[in-house]
Amino acid sequence: MRRPLLTASLLLFGICVFSQNLTFVNFSGGASFSSFSFKTDQGVIIRISDDGRLLEWGTEAESRYPGYFPGKLQPFMGRVDYYGPEADTISRGKARNIGTCVLSYYGSFESPIRKGKLKSLGSVVFDYFTDYSNEAFRGKLQFAGSAAFNYYASYDNEAFKGKLKSVSNTPISYYSTFDDKTVSGKLKSIGTNNYIWYISNDQYKGGLKSGSLRPIINGITYNIM
Repeated sequence: MRRPLLTASLLLFGICVFSQNLTFVNFSGGASFSSFSFKTDQGVIIRISDDGRLLEWGTEAESRYPGYFPGKLQPFMGRVDYYGPEADTISRGKARNIGTCVLSYYGSFESPIRKGKLKSLGSVVFDYFTDYSNEAFRGKLQFAGSAAFNYYASYDNEAFKGKLKSVSNTPISYYSTFDDKTVSGKLKSIGTNNYIWYISNDQYKGGLKSGSLRPIINGITYNIM
């Protein structure tokens, strides 16, 4: 009887380890990055900012019709615990676990660039660009487990400097200040997915003309909200 129990335990462990991988990359207004999302084994979506702040969590609201994504989360009804007075002062009051997913934070003794930011979410460990990095992305998330992030530098075009440039091997580009002012700064491509927007002399100026609202690339869904 011990072998089946051991196998079941290993399977459960495997689910817990691999269930918090990066699942969603979210943009608002077709231009600005809004959050990275991780989905737990309980189906909880945990959203964080590009500078390592915990933003919100919940379960994904159902689409009203195929292809529609409202971007809103329904409340998670499971257990959520918070760090108490026994924890490092910088972690007190922050979420310690959301359901079965445990969260940790860089302590007060860490460098200012990391202090108080998310250190891990389940099995996913976070790290950030250092003080020696370009000022446009200094302190932003560089790694989330096996996922790597890059950002446009301060010397890049004004319309997209500091914006998310790539997620691992998936490049992201934007329209520049040399393009129509209505589309300047908006998404131009994510991987091989191209985006075309109505320009200033169109009836629907600024609206999306063509391009997928939820492309899935290398297992990651990009939400263009």
